Parts: sequence; C-alpha cells; structure tokens
Amino acid sequence: MIYLDNAASSWPKPPQVLAAMARFLTEVGANPGRSGHRLSVEAGRVVYAAREAVAELFNISDPLRVVFGLNATEGINLALQGLLRPGDHVVTSSMEHNSVMRPLRALEREGVAITVVPCSPEGALDPQAVLAALRPNTRMVVLNHASNVTGTLLPVVEVGRALRQMNGPLLLVDAAQSGGAIPIDMQTSGIDLLAFTGHKSLYGPTGTGGLIIGERVPLEEFRPLIRGGTGSRSEREEQPDFLPDRYESGTPNGVGLAGLAAGVRWVLEQGVEAIRAREVEFNQYLSDGLRGIPNVIVYGPPDARLRTAIVSFNIAGMEPSEVGRRLDEEYGILCRAGLHCAPAAHRTIGTFPSGTVRFSLGAFSTREDVEAALHAVARLARGCDPGPCFAH
Repeated sequence: MIYLDNAASSWPKPPQVLAAMARFLTEVGANPGRSGHRLSVEAGRVVYAAREAVAELFNISDPLRVVFGLNATEGINLALQGLLRPGDHVVTSSMEHNSVMRPLRALEREGVAITVVPCSPEGALDPQAVLAALRPNTRMVVLNHASNVTGTLLPVVEVGRALRQMNGPLLLVDAAQSGGAIPIDMQTSGIDLLAFTGHKSLYGPTGTGGLIIGERVPLEEFRPLIRGGTGSRSEREEQPDFLPDRYESGTPNGVGLAGLAAGVRWVLEQGVEAIRAREVEFNQYLSDGLRGIPNVIVYGPPDARLRTAIVSFNIAGMEPSEVGRRLDEEYGILCRAGLHCAPAAHRTIGTFPSGTVRFSLGAFSTREDVEAALHAVARLARGCDPGPCFAH
C-alpha cells in the first residue's frame, strides 16, 4: 500500500505521537484544569506543553494566544463569526476551501459584503489585486496559505506586511495545508489570525487544531463561538474575558493534544526547512513525471517551489473517481479524487464539476512511492489492465 493522501490527513504518524497519546491515557487521563489533584495538574501541563510547541513553531511569544479546538475549520469559524458584523466587508480569493467559503456565504446573508479576488488558472494570486479590492469598511482579508487542490502558495506574507504597514484590515490565514510544511513566522509576516490543524503536516491526531490570535486583534470585539465551562472563574455565570479561556469551553481533547505536542516537537526536531526541501525534491519529480505521460493533464504551477507537496491531475477520457478507484484497487495507491471540498478552486482552474485526482506527499513519502505512482498512472493512461501492458 502506498499512501499519497497526506493533504487530507498525514499517515503514518511519528512513533513519538502514539507514545505520547498512550502515556496520557495510561498514566494521566484526568481532566485538565478541572481539579486540583496531581493527575489533573499533569493533564494541564500536557495541554500547556502543546500550546508552547505550537507557539514555538509559528514564533509566537505568548502561548496563551494559541486557542485549541477541533481543527482549522473551527478556528476559521471562530475568527469569522467572532469578528465580522453586518456592514463589514471581507476580501478573499477564488482558491479558498469551503471551510472559508461556507461561513462567509452564511455571513453574506446576514449583511457582510464579500469580494472574491480571482486567481490565475494555476491558482496564483496577485497581492496588488487584493490590496486594490480593499474598501473603507474592509474588516478582514481571508486567504489560504496553500491551496488544497493545486498546492499553490498564495502571497500571504506580502499581503500581511502591506496591511500592517497601512494599519489596515486584519489578515486571517488558513494554514491547514502549510502549517508544518512551510516555514511560518507570525512575528514578521503580518498575519493577525492563523487557523491551523493538527492532523496534516503537524503529524498529530485528528480532532486537534485551532486559532492563533495576534496582538492587533481587538479582544473586546471578538465574540466566542461557544460558551461554557472553562475551569476558571467558576463563581461567575459570564464567560471569562482572558485568553485562552474566553474561546475554549468544555473539556479539551487532552489525549489528542498530547499527540499534537509530540507531532509538533517532531517537526521542530526534523526542521521545517529540511522537510520542505525533501518534499520539493520528490514533488518536482512527481510533477515532471506526470507531465511527461501522454493524455495526463497536470494542474498548478510546474515549479514545486511554488506549491506544497500536492499534484492534481486528470487522465483524458477518464473520470477522476474512476482513476482514484483503480489506483486503489489495482495498484494499492491511496489518493483523493473529486472536488476536495473546494469548488471555487476547481472553477478557477477549470476542473469543475468533476474535479481532479490529487496525489499529496508527506514527510514519510519515498522516491519509490513516487516511481510506483508514475508507473500506475502511465498504465492507466495507456488503457492498460493491471497485467502486462506494452506501449504501441
């Protein structure tokens, strides 16, 4: 079996992640912050260690600005629904995931205006087009750092620094595909809000992620998404007003955060730059190989340095779903086919409504995996069955 679906969830996980989760369940197991006994205190240490690891990865000086939730989607919804009001204006791109577009469309029905800046057919975005779309009532710019369809990197740093220089709107970045795969420094990038997920390039488990809140964000105007028990200020029936408790209600995913901390520490030990260099090398090999196969159409920028470790493609005359099924059943290659929860991106690159086949590499992908994938696609493109096939 060859796993090429890391953009959905990375697999396998580093052994340290499994060990940390097993330790939490067997040796800790208590509810963090809800009791004063030793196991509750230790559980609280585990959660705080996860905050520290995430803060270090993204260069945040205050770990308490790391707000945990289920995933990047929850972090995005917290930022959008917590800060936007009727009459506000938002600028976004045509390459966004439905985690951005669906809450924005819901807010649009409530009176929030939206401008979608078109990207190129390769998914590239001109930062000047974003700045030109700003209005006096623009409250926020929302961009993904990397497309989950083509992997194309958007100019979030250029936009962020320009917005910061003009003391302009807040910048919310969806880093679901880039966190842990691309170096991100929130201190120097101009990013005000960063939504991240634990189960992709941070190599943690599903059910972990959240939102990092920068210092330009006005907390007094930032409403929680949910309210409830926090383990703090229990004498009051109002939500606490301090970070992170203001935005974290209910018992946290302690075992998941133990795994997330271990995953992030593993990424830090390997080095994001080293992981990135290896993925660029293999991704370039994969992209070039696919482009050399007759009847295969590859989407996104040819240069792997301009995208994450994602390659989307189609085979002429075959539906993406059929290609994905045959790769799995006949060649043991696991990938994703379809619209990838990003119809706007597929409209941009011209693959709506069928979508594409997506190969996505991870830190544990090998050159042999890439070669096997190229071999399988070449056979499918020639109309071969799994048995012997000879090109004419």
